[in-house]
Amino acid sequence: MSARRKPPVMKAKPQETVNRKALVWIGAAAAVVIIGMAVLLIVNG
Repeated sequence: MSARRKPPVMKAKPQETVNRKALVWIGAAAAVVIIGMAVLLIVNG
């Protein structure tokens, strides 16, 4: 008698985690651009 394995409950990763990672990267890039522009304005101003 061989023990049958139960199929995994979650076969594929949920899409939300990928979208959250993308949103974090986009937000970080936007923050870097905004901070860089603010620094340049302060230095040149």
